[in-house]
Amino acid sequence: MQADGELKLAYRLALILLIVGGFSYAAFSAPSPQQPVRLMFQTTAGKVLFTHKAHLSPQGYGLACGDCHHTLAPDEYDKAGSCSECHEAVSDDPDMPGRGDAFHDQCIGCHKDYGAGPQACAACHVL
Repeated sequence: MQADGELKLAYRLALILLIVGGFSYAAFSAPSPQQPVRLMFQTTAGKVLFTHKAHLSPQGYGLACGDCHHTLAPDEYDKAGSCSECHEAVSDDPDMPGRGDAFHDQCIGCHKDYGAGPQACAACHVL
């Protein structure tokens, strides 16, 4: 009989610890990152996964926000938004390329200039 009592006590303690752990996890969750870690772009040629963190971190490419968000001053980097804010899906304006052309010029152009990153269509449009 003593073994049954000890087993019940162990189950109660495990349940209490599980409940306390759940509340602690909810109360002290990790803060959200300031910049997105990864971005998924839906395109007609297939989804493109962009690893924002790899492009910004010193262990990755070490780019500054303004290297891609090219119209922002350094004090405006925290306001960096989507390319869609300026570039429409299709544009007739020769000074403002459409979103697809802007991505291709910016991304592939940088990859070619620095010899890093994919340059072929299927290397980015994989999903």
